[in-house]
Amino acid sequence: MATRLRMSFLNALNNTTSMSLDDPKADLTPAEVQTVMDDIIVKNIFNSSGGDLVAVKSAEVVTTTVNELI
Repeated sequence: MATRLRMSFLNALNNTTSMSLDDPKADLTPAEVQTVMDDIIVKNIFNSSGGDLVAVKSAEVVTTTVNELI
């Protein structure tokens, strides 16, 4: 089973830009994620093809189960 934190932002053109981090800590809180996402925006750490990231859109932890057949 794989776990991934997916963070989505709106950029200057109002398009969605997402980034993912593998294996987030199990006790991650919404407040911690919000703080990090706000810091990414304020510090202008990342840029997208649609310009700077300007707002938090969403964040979610995605868990995937892979059943190998061969």
